[in-house]
Amino acid sequence: MMASEIRRVVAGASIGNAVEWYDFAIYGFLATRIADKFFPPGNDTAALLNTFAVFAAAFFVRPVGGFVFGPMGDRIGRQRVLALVILLMSGATVAIGFLPTYASIGLFAPLLLLLLRCLQGFSAGGEYGGGAVYLAEFARTESRGLTVTFIAWSGVVGFLLGSLTVTLLGGVLGDAAMDGYGWRIPFLIAGPLGLVGLYIRMRLEDTPQFSELSRADRVASSPLRTAFTTSWRPILQVIGLFMVFNVGYYVVFVFVQSHLIKTRGFSASQASVSMTLATTVALVLILPLAALSDRVGRRPLLIAGSAAFIVLAYPLFSLLNSGSLAGAITAHCVLAAIESVYVATAVSAGVELFATTVRYSGFSIGYNICVAAFGGTTPYIVTWLTAATANPAAPAWYLTAAAILSLLTVRTVRETARRPLPQTVDQPAGVKPVG
Repeated sequence: MMASEIRRVVAGASIGNAVEWYDFAIYGFLATRIADKFFPPGNDTAALLNTFAVFAAAFFVRPVGGFVFGPMGDRIGRQRVLALVILLMSGATVAIGFLPTYASIGLFAPLLLLLLRCLQGFSAGGEYGGGAVYLAEFARTESRGLTVTFIAWSGVVGFLLGSLTVTLLGGVLGDAAMDGYGWRIPFLIAGPLGLVGLYIRMRLEDTPQFSELSRADRVASSPLRTAFTTSWRPILQVIGLFMVFNVGYYVVFVFVQSHLIKTRGFSASQASVSMTLATTVALVLILPLAALSDRVGRRPLLIAGSAAFIVLAYPLFSLLNSGSLAGAITAHCVLAAIESVYVATAVSAGVELFATTVRYSGFSIGYNICVAAFGGTTPYIVTWLTAATANPAAPAWYLTAAAILSLLTVRTVRETARRPLPQTVDQPAGVKPVG
Protein backbone atom coordinates (compact mmCIF):
# COMPACT_ATOMS: atom_id res chain seq x y z
CA MET A 1 0.00 0.00 0.00
CA MET A 2 1.32 3.46 -0.90
CA ALA A 3 2.52 5.67 1.96
CA SER A 4 0.30 8.47 0.67
CA GLU A 5 -2.77 6.23 0.97
CA ILE A 6 -1.87 5.28 4.54
CA ARG A 7 -1.42 8.96 5.40
CA ARG A 8 -4.88 9.72 3.98
CA VAL A 9 -6.46 6.91 5.99
CA VAL A 10 -4.66 7.97 9.17
CA ALA A 11 -5.75 11.57 8.66
CA GLY A 12 -9.37 10.58 8.06
CA ALA A 13 -9.66 8.30 11.07
CA SER A 14 -7.66 10.59 13.35
CA ILE A 15 -9.44 13.82 12.50
CA GLY A 16 -12.81 12.21 13.06
CA ASN A 17 -11.65 10.74 16.36
CA ALA A 18 -10.22 14.08 17.51
CA VAL A 19 -13.61 15.68 16.85
CA GLU A 20 -15.33 12.91 18.82
CA TRP A 21 -13.01 13.33 21.79
CA TYR A 22 -13.22 17.11 21.72
CA ASP A 23 -16.98 16.66 22.05
CA PHE A 24 -16.60 14.20 24.90
CA ALA A 25 -13.82 16.08 26.71
CA ILE A 26 -15.24 19.60 27.01
CA TYR A 27 -17.82 18.29 29.46
CA GLY A 28 -14.97 17.36 31.79
CA PHE A 29 -13.18 20.67 31.30
CA LEU A 30 -16.38 22.59 32.09
CA ALA A 31 -17.41 20.33 34.99
CA THR A 32 -17.29 23.02 37.67
CA ARG A 33 -19.42 25.42 35.59
CA ILE A 34 -21.87 22.68 34.62
CA ALA A 35 -22.24 21.82 38.31
CA ASP A 36 -23.35 25.39 38.98
CA LYS A 37 -25.77 25.47 36.03
CA PHE A 38 -27.52 22.11 36.17
CA PHE A 39 -27.76 21.17 39.84
CA PRO A 40 -29.33 22.79 42.93
CA PRO A 41 -27.12 25.44 44.58
CA GLY A 42 -25.82 25.22 48.13
CA ASN A 43 -23.35 22.33 48.18
CA ASP A 44 -20.45 22.65 45.75
CA THR A 45 -19.07 19.16 46.45
CA ALA A 46 -22.47 17.51 45.94
CA ALA A 47 -23.00 19.45 42.71
CA LEU A 48 -19.58 18.43 41.41
CA LEU A 49 -20.22 14.79 42.35
CA ASN A 50 -23.56 14.93 40.51
CA THR A 51 -21.80 16.41 37.48
CA PHE A 52 -19.27 13.57 37.47
CA ALA A 53 -22.09 11.07 38.03
CA VAL A 54 -23.67 12.28 34.77
CA PHE A 55 -20.21 12.08 33.21
CA ALA A 56 -19.97 8.45 34.37
CA ALA A 57 -23.50 7.61 33.19
CA ALA A 58 -22.46 8.24 29.60
CA PHE A 59 -19.75 5.63 30.04
CA PHE A 60 -22.22 3.03 31.30
CA VAL A 61 -24.02 3.38 27.96
CA ARG A 62 -20.80 2.89 26.00
CA PRO A 63 -20.90 -0.94 26.17
CA VAL A 64 -24.38 -0.74 24.64
CA GLY A 65 -22.84 1.23 21.78
CA GLY A 66 -20.07 -1.35 21.54
CA PHE A 67 -22.62 -4.18 21.39
CA VAL A 68 -24.52 -2.36 18.63
CA PHE A 69 -21.80 -0.74 16.52
CA GLY A 70 -19.15 -3.47 16.90
CA PRO A 71 -21.16 -6.26 15.24
CA MET A 72 -22.52 -3.74 12.74
CA GLY A 73 -18.94 -2.87 11.75
CA ASP A 74 -18.08 -6.54 11.38
CA ARG A 75 -21.13 -7.11 9.15
CA ILE A 76 -21.44 -4.01 6.93
CA GLY A 77 -17.94 -2.56 7.17
CA ARG A 78 -15.89 -0.21 9.29
CA GLN A 79 -16.22 3.00 7.26
CA ARG A 80 -20.03 3.27 7.32
CA VAL A 81 -20.22 2.84 11.08
CA LEU A 82 -17.48 5.42 11.70
CA ALA A 83 -19.43 7.97 9.65
CA LEU A 84 -22.60 7.29 11.64
CA VAL A 85 -21.06 7.58 15.11
CA ILE A 86 -19.48 10.98 14.50
CA LEU A 87 -22.84 12.33 13.36
CA LEU A 88 -24.55 11.12 16.54
CA MET A 89 -21.81 12.42 18.83
CA SER A 90 -21.67 15.90 17.34
CA GLY A 91 -25.44 16.28 17.30
CA ALA A 92 -25.73 15.39 20.98
CA THR A 93 -22.91 17.78 21.89
CA VAL A 94 -24.48 20.73 20.07
CA ALA A 95 -27.78 20.01 21.82
CA ILE A 96 -26.06 20.32 25.24
CA GLY A 97 -25.03 23.83 24.21
CA PHE A 98 -28.69 24.78 23.84
CA LEU A 99 -29.98 23.24 27.09
CA PRO A 100 -31.83 25.45 29.58
CA THR A 101 -30.36 25.46 33.09
CA TYR A 102 -31.67 24.35 36.49
CA ALA A 103 -32.71 27.94 37.23
CA SER A 104 -34.99 27.86 34.18
CA ILE A 105 -36.62 24.41 34.20
CA GLY A 106 -35.57 22.80 37.49
CA LEU A 107 -35.02 19.03 37.54
CA PHE A 108 -35.64 18.71 33.81
CA ALA A 109 -32.26 20.37 33.22
CA PRO A 110 -30.10 17.59 34.71
CA LEU A 111 -32.42 14.96 33.19
CA LEU A 112 -31.97 16.37 29.69
CA LEU A 113 -28.24 16.68 30.31
CA LEU A 114 -28.16 13.02 31.33
CA LEU A 115 -30.08 11.98 28.20
CA LEU A 116 -27.72 13.79 25.86
CA ARG A 117 -24.64 12.54 27.68
CA CYS A 118 -25.95 8.99 27.27
CA LEU A 119 -26.37 9.59 23.53
CA GLN A 120 -22.75 10.77 23.46
CA GLY A 121 -21.70 7.62 25.28
CA PHE A 122 -23.72 5.39 22.95
CA SER A 123 -22.00 6.83 19.87
CA ALA A 124 -18.57 6.79 21.50
CA GLY A 125 -19.06 3.05 22.02
CA GLY A 126 -18.51 2.60 18.30
CA GLU A 127 -15.86 5.25 17.77
CA TYR A 128 -12.63 4.38 19.52
CA GLY A 129 -12.60 0.66 18.79
CA GLY A 130 -13.75 1.20 15.23
CA GLY A 131 -11.05 3.77 14.52
CA ALA A 132 -8.35 1.55 15.99
CA VAL A 133 -9.51 -1.46 13.98
CA TYR A 134 -9.73 0.64 10.81
CA LEU A 135 -6.11 1.78 11.14
CA ALA A 136 -4.82 -1.67 12.14
CA GLU A 137 -6.28 -3.22 8.99
CA PHE A 138 -4.66 -0.63 6.73
CA ALA A 139 -1.27 -0.58 8.48
CA ARG A 140 1.96 -2.23 7.40
CA THR A 141 2.90 -5.07 9.75
CA GLU A 142 6.26 -3.53 10.66
CA SER A 143 4.75 -0.15 11.62
CA ARG A 144 1.28 -1.15 12.84
CA GLY A 145 1.87 0.10 16.38
CA LEU A 146 2.66 3.61 15.16
CA THR A 147 -0.24 3.65 12.70
CA VAL A 148 -2.85 2.38 15.18
CA THR A 149 -1.66 4.71 17.93
CA PHE A 150 -2.64 7.73 15.85
CA ILE A 151 -6.15 6.96 17.11
CA ALA A 152 -5.00 7.37 20.73
CA TRP A 153 -2.87 10.39 19.81
CA SER A 154 -5.79 12.06 18.05
CA GLY A 155 -7.90 11.53 21.17
CA VAL A 156 -5.34 13.55 23.12
CA VAL A 157 -5.49 16.18 20.35
CA GLY A 158 -9.24 16.37 20.97
CA PHE A 159 -8.62 16.82 24.69
CA LEU A 160 -6.03 19.54 23.98
CA LEU A 161 -8.40 21.28 21.58
CA GLY A 162 -11.08 21.22 24.26
CA SER A 163 -8.66 22.54 26.90
CA LEU A 164 -7.40 25.34 24.64
CA THR A 165 -10.95 26.30 23.66
CA VAL A 166 -12.07 26.57 27.27
CA THR A 167 -8.87 28.36 28.32
CA LEU A 168 -8.98 30.91 25.49
CA LEU A 169 -12.67 31.60 25.96
CA GLY A 170 -12.12 32.10 29.69
CA GLY A 171 -9.29 34.53 29.00
CA VAL A 172 -11.19 36.50 26.36
CA LEU A 173 -14.65 36.54 27.94
CA GLY A 174 -13.81 36.51 31.66
CA ASP A 175 -15.51 34.55 34.43
CA ALA A 176 -18.78 36.49 34.39
CA ALA A 177 -19.39 35.96 30.68
CA MET A 178 -18.26 32.33 30.87
CA ASP A 179 -20.79 31.72 33.65
CA GLY A 180 -23.50 33.54 31.73
CA TYR A 181 -23.22 32.20 28.18
CA GLY A 182 -19.60 31.40 27.40
CA TRP A 183 -19.75 27.82 28.70
CA ARG A 184 -22.17 27.02 25.85
CA ILE A 185 -19.77 28.03 23.06
CA PRO A 186 -17.44 24.96 23.17
CA PHE A 187 -20.48 22.69 22.81
CA LEU A 188 -21.81 24.67 19.84
CA ILE A 189 -18.43 24.56 18.09
CA ALA A 190 -18.93 20.78 17.86
CA GLY A 191 -21.43 21.38 15.03
CA PRO A 192 -19.03 22.57 12.32
CA LEU A 193 -16.26 20.29 13.62
CA GLY A 194 -18.57 17.30 13.31
CA LEU A 195 -19.56 18.22 9.76
CA VAL A 196 -15.88 18.40 8.78
CA GLY A 197 -15.23 14.99 10.35
CA LEU A 198 -18.30 13.49 8.66
CA TYR A 199 -17.22 14.82 5.25
CA ILE A 200 -13.76 13.28 5.66
CA ARG A 201 -15.07 9.91 6.77
CA MET A 202 -17.62 9.70 3.97
CA ARG A 203 -14.72 9.92 1.50
CA LEU A 204 -12.80 6.98 3.03
CA GLU A 205 -12.90 3.42 1.69
CA ASP A 206 -13.27 0.26 3.73
CA THR A 207 -10.21 -1.68 4.87
CA PRO A 208 -8.43 -4.20 2.61
CA GLN A 209 -8.87 -6.98 5.18
CA PHE A 210 -12.62 -6.48 5.54
CA SER A 211 -13.02 -6.09 1.77
CA GLU A 212 -11.18 -9.39 1.24
CA LEU A 213 -13.50 -11.17 3.69
CA SER A 214 -16.53 -9.63 2.02
CA ARG A 215 -15.44 -10.71 -1.47
CA ALA A 216 -14.81 -14.25 -0.21
CA ASP A 217 -18.22 -14.26 1.53
CA ARG A 218 -16.52 -15.03 4.87
CA VAL A 219 -17.97 -12.15 6.88
CA ALA A 220 -19.34 -13.47 10.18
CA SER A 221 -23.12 -13.77 10.09
CA SER A 222 -23.32 -13.26 13.85
CA PRO A 223 -20.15 -11.43 14.94
CA LEU A 224 -21.35 -10.95 18.51
CA ARG A 225 -21.97 -14.64 19.13
CA THR A 226 -18.76 -15.58 17.34
CA ALA A 227 -16.75 -13.11 19.41
CA PHE A 228 -18.06 -14.47 22.71
CA THR A 229 -17.70 -18.13 21.75
CA THR A 230 -14.27 -17.96 20.11
CA SER A 231 -12.57 -14.85 21.52
CA TRP A 232 -13.72 -14.57 25.13
CA ARG A 233 -10.14 -14.76 26.40
CA PRO A 234 -8.91 -11.75 24.35
CA ILE A 235 -12.02 -9.81 25.43
CA LEU A 236 -11.11 -10.41 29.09
CA GLN A 237 -7.49 -9.50 28.38
CA VAL A 238 -8.54 -6.19 26.80
CA ILE A 239 -10.60 -5.38 29.91
CA GLY A 240 -7.57 -6.03 32.11
CA LEU A 241 -5.11 -4.22 29.86
CA PHE A 242 -7.22 -1.08 29.74
CA MET A 243 -7.83 -0.73 33.49
CA VAL A 244 -4.83 1.51 34.13
CA PHE A 245 -5.18 3.00 30.64
CA ASN A 246 -8.62 4.36 31.55
CA VAL A 247 -8.08 5.17 35.22
CA GLY A 248 -4.86 6.98 34.36
CA TYR A 249 -6.42 8.77 31.39
CA TYR A 250 -9.37 10.17 33.31
CA VAL A 251 -7.33 11.02 36.39
CA VAL A 252 -4.70 12.89 34.37
CA PHE A 253 -6.85 14.48 31.68
CA VAL A 254 -10.20 15.06 33.46
CA PHE A 255 -10.05 14.84 37.26
CA VAL A 256 -6.84 16.78 37.98
CA GLN A 257 -8.15 20.02 36.49
CA SER A 258 -11.21 20.09 38.77
CA HIS A 259 -9.07 18.84 41.69
CA LEU A 260 -6.65 21.76 41.33
CA ILE A 261 -9.56 24.22 41.41
CA LYS A 262 -11.86 22.75 44.05
CA THR A 263 -9.38 21.05 46.41
CA ARG A 264 -6.12 22.94 46.01
CA GLY A 265 -7.55 26.43 45.46
CA PHE A 266 -5.88 27.27 42.15
CA SER A 267 -7.70 29.48 39.67
CA ALA A 268 -9.48 28.05 36.64
CA SER A 269 -6.87 29.61 34.34
CA GLN A 270 -3.97 28.10 36.34
CA ALA A 271 -5.60 24.67 36.24
CA SER A 272 -6.19 25.03 32.49
CA VAL A 273 -2.52 25.90 31.94
CA SER A 274 -1.51 22.76 33.85
CA MET A 275 -3.91 20.66 31.78
CA THR A 276 -2.66 22.17 28.53
CA LEU A 277 0.98 21.47 29.41
CA ALA A 278 0.24 17.90 30.53
CA THR A 279 -1.67 17.23 27.33
CA THR A 280 1.19 18.67 25.28
CA VAL A 281 3.61 16.28 27.01
CA ALA A 282 1.39 13.38 25.95
CA LEU A 283 1.19 14.63 22.37
CA VAL A 284 4.97 14.84 22.13
CA LEU A 285 5.63 11.40 23.62
CA ILE A 286 2.88 9.06 22.38
CA LEU A 287 3.89 8.60 18.74
CA PRO A 288 7.65 8.08 19.31
CA LEU A 289 6.81 5.56 22.03
CA ALA A 290 4.41 3.79 19.65
CA ALA A 291 7.20 3.58 17.06
CA LEU A 292 9.45 2.15 19.78
CA SER A 293 6.85 -0.56 20.47
CA ASP A 294 7.17 -1.65 16.84
CA ARG A 295 10.89 -2.24 17.46
CA VAL A 296 11.00 -3.70 20.98
CA GLY A 297 7.47 -5.12 21.26
CA ARG A 298 4.26 -4.17 23.07
CA ARG A 299 4.87 -6.02 26.34
CA PRO A 300 8.00 -4.13 27.51
CA LEU A 301 6.25 -0.75 27.26
CA LEU A 302 3.03 -2.02 28.87
CA ILE A 303 5.08 -3.38 31.78
CA ALA A 304 7.07 -0.14 32.08
CA GLY A 305 3.97 2.08 32.10
CA SER A 306 2.03 0.09 34.68
CA ALA A 307 5.10 -0.39 36.91
CA ALA A 308 5.84 3.35 36.83
CA PHE A 309 2.34 4.14 38.09
CA ILE A 310 2.72 1.58 40.90
CA VAL A 311 5.98 3.16 42.06
CA LEU A 312 5.35 6.86 41.41
CA ALA A 313 1.60 7.55 41.71
CA TYR A 314 1.61 8.43 45.41
CA PRO A 315 4.81 10.56 45.37
CA LEU A 316 3.52 12.48 42.36
CA PHE A 317 0.15 13.15 43.99
CA SER A 318 1.95 14.37 47.08
CA LEU A 319 3.83 16.84 44.88
CA LEU A 320 0.61 17.78 43.09
CA ASN A 321 -0.91 18.71 46.45
CA SER A 322 2.13 20.51 47.84
CA GLY A 323 0.59 23.96 47.39
CA SER A 324 3.16 25.01 44.81
CA LEU A 325 1.83 25.75 41.34
CA ALA A 326 5.17 24.75 39.80
CA GLY A 327 5.12 21.50 41.79
CA ALA A 328 1.53 20.77 40.73
CA ILE A 329 2.29 21.36 37.04
CA THR A 330 5.45 19.24 37.24
CA ALA A 331 3.59 16.34 38.86
CA HIS A 332 0.76 16.66 36.34
CA CYS A 333 3.20 16.51 33.42
CA VAL A 334 5.07 13.49 34.81
CA LEU A 335 1.76 11.67 35.32
CA ALA A 336 0.92 12.48 31.69
CA ALA A 337 4.31 11.11 30.58
CA ILE A 338 3.71 7.80 32.38
CA GLU A 339 0.23 7.53 30.92
CA SER A 340 1.74 8.16 27.49
CA VAL A 341 3.94 5.05 27.79
CA TYR A 342 0.85 2.92 28.28
CA VAL A 343 -1.41 4.74 25.81
CA ALA A 344 1.25 4.42 23.10
CA THR A 345 1.07 0.63 23.26
CA ALA A 346 -2.22 -0.63 24.66
CA VAL A 347 -4.50 0.11 21.68
CA SER A 348 -2.37 -1.72 19.13
CA ALA A 349 -1.80 -4.60 21.57
CA GLY A 350 -5.57 -4.88 22.08
CA VAL A 351 -6.71 -4.92 18.45
CA GLU A 352 -3.95 -7.37 17.51
CA LEU A 353 -5.50 -10.01 19.76
CA PHE A 354 -8.53 -10.50 17.45
CA ALA A 355 -9.23 -11.92 13.99
CA THR A 356 -10.72 -9.68 11.30
CA THR A 357 -14.10 -11.46 11.44
CA VAL A 358 -14.67 -10.33 15.05
CA ARG A 359 -12.07 -7.59 15.54
CA TYR A 360 -14.50 -4.65 15.69
CA SER A 361 -16.92 -6.55 17.95
CA GLY A 362 -14.35 -8.13 20.25
CA PHE A 363 -12.18 -5.10 20.81
CA SER A 364 -15.12 -2.66 21.13
CA ILE A 365 -16.89 -4.87 23.68
CA GLY A 366 -13.82 -5.40 25.83
CA TYR A 367 -12.69 -1.80 25.61
CA ASN A 368 -16.10 -0.29 26.34
CA ILE A 369 -16.85 -2.60 29.26
CA CYS A 370 -13.55 -1.48 30.76
CA VAL A 371 -14.26 2.19 30.04
CA ALA A 372 -17.67 1.89 31.71
CA ALA A 373 -16.24 0.25 34.82
CA PHE A 374 -12.91 2.04 35.15
CA GLY A 375 -13.02 5.13 32.92
CA GLY A 376 -16.09 7.29 33.32
CA THR A 377 -16.45 6.31 36.96
CA THR A 378 -12.92 7.43 37.81
CA PRO A 379 -13.56 11.18 38.33
CA TYR A 380 -16.50 10.34 40.61
CA ILE A 381 -14.63 7.68 42.60
CA VAL A 382 -11.49 9.71 43.16
CA THR A 383 -13.51 12.83 44.03
CA TRP A 384 -15.43 10.76 46.58
CA LEU A 385 -12.22 9.18 47.93
CA THR A 386 -10.65 12.60 48.40
CA ALA A 387 -13.70 13.92 50.28
CA ALA A 388 -14.27 10.75 52.34
CA THR A 389 -10.66 10.38 53.50
CA ALA A 390 -9.79 14.07 53.66
CA ASN A 391 -6.58 13.01 51.92
CA PRO A 392 -5.93 14.86 48.64
CA ALA A 393 -3.49 12.12 47.61
CA ALA A 394 -6.17 9.40 47.86
CA PRO A 395 -6.62 9.19 44.05
CA ALA A 396 -3.12 7.68 43.90
CA TRP A 397 -4.40 4.58 45.73
CA TYR A 398 -6.99 3.91 43.05
CA LEU A 399 -4.49 4.53 40.26
CA THR A 400 -1.98 2.16 41.87
CA ALA A 401 -4.58 -0.62 42.26
CA ALA A 402 -5.54 -0.32 38.58
CA ALA A 403 -1.87 -0.46 37.58
CA ILE A 404 -1.33 -3.66 39.55
CA LEU A 405 -4.30 -5.37 37.87
CA SER A 406 -3.16 -4.29 34.41
CA LEU A 407 0.39 -5.43 35.06
CA LEU A 408 -0.92 -8.88 36.01
CA THR A 409 -2.93 -8.96 32.77
CA VAL A 410 0.06 -7.98 30.65
CA ARG A 411 1.82 -11.13 31.86
CA THR A 412 -0.93 -13.24 30.21
CA VAL A 413 -0.78 -11.49 26.82
CA ARG A 414 1.37 -12.82 23.98
CA GLU A 415 3.67 -10.52 22.04
CA THR A 416 1.89 -9.38 18.86
CA ALA A 417 4.24 -6.80 17.37
CA ARG A 418 5.48 -7.47 13.81
CA ARG A 419 3.05 -10.37 13.30
CA PRO A 420 0.43 -10.36 10.49
CA LEU A 421 -3.15 -10.02 11.65
CA PRO A 422 -5.26 -13.21 11.40
CA GLN A 423 -8.32 -12.99 9.15
CA THR A 424 -10.48 -15.66 10.82
CA VAL A 425 -10.64 -17.10 14.31
CA ASP A 426 -9.33 -20.48 13.11
CA GLN A 427 -6.16 -18.87 11.71
CA PRO A 428 -3.33 -18.60 14.25
CA ALA A 429 -1.88 -15.16 14.91
CA GLY A 430 1.28 -14.57 12.95
CA VAL A 431 0.20 -16.63 9.94
CA LYS A 432 0.01 -14.50 6.82
CA PRO A 433 -3.55 -14.24 5.44
CA VAL A 434 -4.25 -15.89 2.11
CA GLY A 435 -4.98 -13.54 -0.78
